[in-house]
Amino acid sequence: MLRRGLRNVNRYLLVFAIAVSLNFFLPRLMPGNPLALIAGVDVGLMTPAERAELMEQVGLNEPLLAQFFDYWKSVLTFDLGYSYRSGRSIAEMIGERLPWTLLITVGSLMIASVVGIILGGFSAWRRGKKTDLSLLTSMISLQSLPSFWLGMLLISIFAVQLGWLPSFGAETPASGYVGWERVRDILEHAILPIITLTILSIPGAYLTMRYAMLEVLGSDFIRTARSKGASERRVLFGHVARNAIAPVVTFLAIRFAFAFGGSVIIETVFSYPGLGRLIFESVSGRDYPVMQAAFLVFTVAVLVANLFADMMYPILDPRMRVR
Repeated sequence: MLRRGLRNVNRYLLVFAIAVSLNFFLPRLMPGNPLALIAGVDVGLMTPAERAELMEQVGLNEPLLAQFFDYWKSVLTFDLGYSYRSGRSIAEMIGERLPWTLLITVGSLMIASVVGIILGGFSAWRRGKKTDLSLLTSMISLQSLPSFWLGMLLISIFAVQLGWLPSFGAETPASGYVGWERVRDILEHAILPIITLTILSIPGAYLTMRYAMLEVLGSDFIRTARSKGASERRVLFGHVARNAIAPVVTFLAIRFAFAFGGSVIIETVFSYPGLGRLIFESVSGRDYPVMQAAFLVFTVAVLVANLFADMMYPILDPRMRVR
């Protein structure tokens, strides 16, 4: 099991190295002036002296191999560069935005995982009956909803018509709230984005759990357990659910990683100041260094989530353990 874990880590380190290298080379392989892509400024309005100075600042006057090693050094020391549009450190900008994205992403996935697992298990246990077919149809319908449309619908109902919740931002501007009042204000602003992400995440957890349980229900050891007189409750929780949970954990880990990318639309709809909103702003403002750093963060999130799923699989399913 230890050797398997080390092999997984080595494999993910290799993927990480390839992703970082691509993140370095792609802007430099794109047509046009690499200074405009990396520095994020309109170089046509700059004097030759200003361009030369900026080339020296970003290291574009050095050989490509030297630039490559400098970039790796920056990545390993968490130096993500400098935004020439906003005049700030990119690591500082991401550090400010990341907690907001984690708040709505983690919150929504925790709720979606519980609801999806329960509904998926119940649906599989009642397979072929009206409750199963109704749940299946409802989840497929929810999965097809556009995220921006759902967010706008929730704003229209709960913020505009009912006035129960705020419609944008993460906090009330210039409120001066402190302590529990600030916590309550933050939670009120996070409710609609969390509900939106939860609704979009439940169908995946439900479908994964349902199909995993259906596969387990047809296994020989389930028939053996029933033939030995095990109660339906014990069969459901002690055998079926336990063996079907591993694929759901894998799905949730991957969903957590890709929720960072999916949060771009949700955070834009709700004007939520998370990492997804930062991506939108950097694309709109042609701030390429910020885009490059954010994509690197997304890559790391995907790799960490997949590594976590690989580590959890042998724990949840003993059949996957290798000495």
